[in-house]
Amino acid sequence: MDQDLEGTFLNMLDVLHPKIFRICISYTKNSEEAKDLFQEVLINIWKALPNFKNRSSLSTWVYRITINVSLRYRTNLMKGKAKYKYLGSIEIEHIPAVVQDNSNEKLEFLRACVRNLNEVDKALITLFLEELTYREIAEIMGLKENTVAVKIKRIKTKLLNCIKDKL
Repeated sequence: MDQDLEGTFLNMLDVLHPKIFRICISYTKNSEEAKDLFQEVLINIWKALPNFKNRSSLSTWVYRITINVSLRYRTNLMKGKAKYKYLGSIEIEHIPAVVQDNSNEKLEFLRACVRNLNEVDKALITLFLEELTYREIAEIMGLKENTVAVKIKRIKTKLLNCIKDKL
């Protein structure tokens, strides 16, 4: 195993794991599914890491993989295909603690509303909620920055209406 690759992977994981996990949970029904999806994302990142060419920042590249794996997961779930098999746990102590606190009712309403968005809108708002800039989101999603800004504004309105309906 290449020490540089392993170090890069572990450093990336240390910094980005909460954001990756929150993206995963927005594409799943519960934290157990999110853990499985998170594991699948990590496997995909690890397999692709030797091909990372520094054409974008590592975090942008990781988010792109996370979104793509999450979209594939949702597509397979909707088609009734159980593509992902449990491969055993990855021992990272602090991952589940990131989003285990489900006590905030408004946060749960927001998550439910986000889950009901179409896949592109879900990806856009999830990245926005992770405090990525419009430029970073545009790069990850392959859109123009102005398009991202307009779509985010519309998505916020949809989410606000959805949350109001639930309260």
